[in-house]
Amino acid sequence: MFKKILIANRGEIALRVIRAAREMGIESVAVHSTADSDAMHVRMADESVCIGPPSSQQSYLSIPSIIAACEITGAEAIHPGYGFLSENAGFVQIIEDHGLTFIGPTAAHIRIMGDKITAKDTMKELGVPCVPGSDGGVATLEDAKRIGEEVGYPVIIKATAGGGGKGMKVAQTAADMERAFMTARAEGKSNFGNDEVYIEKYLTTPRHIEIQVFGDGKGRAVHLGERDCSLQRRHQKVFEEAPGPSITESERARIGKVCADAMANINYIGAGTIEFLYENGEFYFIEMNTRLQVEHPVTEGIFDVDLVREQIRVASGMDMSFTQENLKINGHAIEVRINAEKLPNFSPCPGKITQYHAPGGLGVRMDSALYDGYSIPPYYDSLIGKLIVHGRDRPEALARLKRALGELIVDGVDTTIPLFHALLEEKDVLTGDYNIHWLEHWLETNLGDA
Repeated sequence: MFKKILIANRGEIALRVIRAAREMGIESVAVHSTADSDAMHVRMADESVCIGPPSSQQSYLSIPSIIAACEITGAEAIHPGYGFLSENAGFVQIIEDHGLTFIGPTAAHIRIMGDKITAKDTMKELGVPCVPGSDGGVATLEDAKRIGEEVGYPVIIKATAGGGGKGMKVAQTAADMERAFMTARAEGKSNFGNDEVYIEKYLTTPRHIEIQVFGDGKGRAVHLGERDCSLQRRHQKVFEEAPGPSITESERARIGKVCADAMANINYIGAGTIEFLYENGEFYFIEMNTRLQVEHPVTEGIFDVDLVREQIRVASGMDMSFTQENLKINGHAIEVRINAEKLPNFSPCPGKITQYHAPGGLGVRMDSALYDGYSIPPYYDSLIGKLIVHGRDRPEALARLKRALGELIVDGVDTTIPLFHALLEEKDVLTGDYNIHWLEHWLETNLGDA
């Protein structure tokens, strides 16, 4: 087992890893920019190293600075958290070249799943169901129009290297294809340096269902059920729950086994999430995230496992501490993402926290790096906390969420807390009757936001 690990991240996810390491008797090293000198993860780690100025490019994305921090502190392994360098295959290779261990998948697996076309082809070969669409990249508008006719409109054009909703455009009819095709290519080029796109059938009322998988890198892998992440704004998740309210036990077992078998076949190591669109009882693969997800706590809640602890264990060469037979769902869990954003436009709202009080009580978990007097810097993502609740069933989890939101105090900046108060008054949310378009339609009507 490692004696010391470095966390190449910040905020609540850095705290999450520090806590798991401390419970395992492992020392932790925090890295930080000058803007994060007073951050909670810096205060809680056993050691800390400043790796650059506020800009992410010069700090949290600076591979030489992170490697140097390992050498200075004697850290043996690096946990990437999520975002930043967590899915950077080149980073993983450099870590290995320096005799360090990356707490996550191999560079090869990250590279395969990081390219949407290669990932889709790989999943097809592994027996994972995929959305009908183009076989590989689409180079010309003429090809795009031909594929649109073959697949049937509406279709969605996606940047091969896309993510976070960028480089994705829908063509409802053939007349829309030119605009959608050219815009997706332009966004892919400007955001990811790659203008290659591919085309898929656009499902009209799907849910976003993702399967949590975990492998030991030795040919063994399991699934930990599904999460429903359908309540999204501009392809960004805001409300996640497990198990999915629309998924039957037989569907869960079927798609879970497909995913676990696929990961076992490629000797996948660590945590991963296979994301699907789900419509009319069918699952269609869209992408795989080769890292820990923001919403991993809802899975931890219903299975009573520590996914970060498990990541560290298998990265050190140990076996998984559970088998598929051990994993039994207990109750229901929900997570809402608290962002420092001003409604109704969701514009970032950095500033000083004048008062912070986290909710408590049975079945309530608050993952946050906030504290009274903390100044939220303007340089990073606006996520400032995740409120997670667990109950014996979905109605109890919803009641617990409503109660916990009423206790949560974040003063000094605008947040998205009022959004969740409003959503918990909506019948569709209470019954679980929603799809990936529901929230944006609701926002247009209720908040005037597109």
